[in-house]
Formats: sequence, structure tokens, C-alpha cells
Amino acid sequence: MLLRRMADTRPDLVAEALPRLGSDRAEARAAHRRWRALHHTERAPRGVALRAAVLGPPAEREHRRFGDVDLLVQRWPLPLWPHLRWEVLGGPDGAVLHEQLVRAPGSPVPAAAPGALRVWEHVVDDVLALPGATGVDPGVPSRYEVHLPGGVRARFVWGLLQRVDDGAPG
Repeated sequence: MLLRRMADTRPDLVAEALPRLGSDRAEARAAHRRWRALHHTERAPRGVALRAAVLGPPAEREHRRFGDVDLLVQRWPLPLWPHLRWEVLGGPDGAVLHEQLVRAPGSPVPAAAPGALRVWEHVVDDVLALPGATGVDPGVPSRYEVHLPGGVRARFVWGLLQRVDDGAPG
């Protein structure tokens, strides 16, 4: 599911990643079809339970209070990005409220800096921490943008930096 959406923006990086996962494009397409089929199967678990059924038990679980609502945050390691975790924010009813890649504790990736953003290494929170950064939600659950001073736009898929546009005329 992650790589399918990332292939829309960075097919080159997805093509390089598949052999590292011991997979090819046909297997990736088949995995995506299975994921989509699970969403339409009546007997499949729903929400956060579906993620746990596919990924196994989360490596980390934490309860977080947001206003008067108790939320459950769960995180899973992923082999392709050992410095990141897949984070799912679940509501009281088990519905997925948000999901994205986040920085893992002790990550060796250097902090984001203006002019030094690392594609497929920095996540949304890394870039939002920069001075003058403004988050822009394009209204698509898997996408996000951060605008930086000087017209720089950082574009994310599932919370992972995919592309940096420097604001220079095309």
C-alpha cells in the first residue's frame, strides 16, 4: 500500500526498493490488490485491527489523550526504512484516524535543515520543525506538503519526503 502511493510520485525510488524487499513489480501489484481486497471483504477486520492483522502486533503502543477523547497510537517497524516506524492513530472505536511514517527513536538520520532535506529519509515532523515551515493538507489522506521560506515545497506521501521543489520557475 505504501509503495503503491509512493510510485505515483517517485517510481524510480520504488523500483530501486523492490529488489531490497526481495520483490518485483508484479509481486508489488499483487500485494496491493490483496490489500485493497481486504478493504472490501466483509469478514476482514476493520480499522486498526486490519493493520495489526497484516503487520502483526505493534512494536509500540501508547495511549494519548486528545481533548476528552482517548486515542491509541501504535507503531510498527518496516524493513525498508529501519529508521522509521509506521504509526497508526486509532479512535476509541478502533477506526483509523491517521496513519503515516514517523521517525524512530535513536534514528541516525541527521536533522532536517533548510537546503538539506533528505528524500525518503525525512518525515513531515522533521520538516515542520524548521523555522518558517507551514503545513498544507492537500485533502488526500496519503499526501501532505510543507511550504518553507523562499518558495520551497516539500512533498510527502504517507509522511515520508518524496520531493523538494525549490520554488525556482520551471
